Amino acid sequence: MKRTLRQHAGSAGAPVGRGEEREQLDSYSKLVRDRVPEIIRAAGAKPITYIAGPEEYRSRLRDKLGEEVAEFLAADEATAVDELADVLEVVYALAEDLGVDSAGLEGIRLAKARERGSFTNRVVWSGNH
Repeated sequence: MKRTLRQHAGSAGAPVGRGEEREQLDSYSKLVRDRVPEIIRAAGAKPITYIAGPEEYRSRLRDKLGEEVAEFLAADEATAVDELADVLEVVYALAEDLGVDSAGLEGIRLAKARERGSFTNRVVWSGNH
């Protein structure tokens, strides 16, 4: 069966497709970086994409954060920093979606670090007496 999907002009990110085709595509769909479709085309394939609406975008960003954190946790030392950069990319996208740019997010982080500290001293809390 040929799989097709088109972005319907004026929709809130809803793809157009027949029931079974849409279900099959949904089982494979995930949020990807902006240039991934271009990279796929350069490799000779034809990516099937659509633009997520605001609610779907936020939901998929949260899913992507979990995916990237899992990849970081599974990474070895050689790839951990690269995976951490992927986590940070998703964190920045989530912040932007919430109306805060990366500089604003950094300001919030610094304020919290001043108020409560950071993790540089490696303090582990074991409870209270």
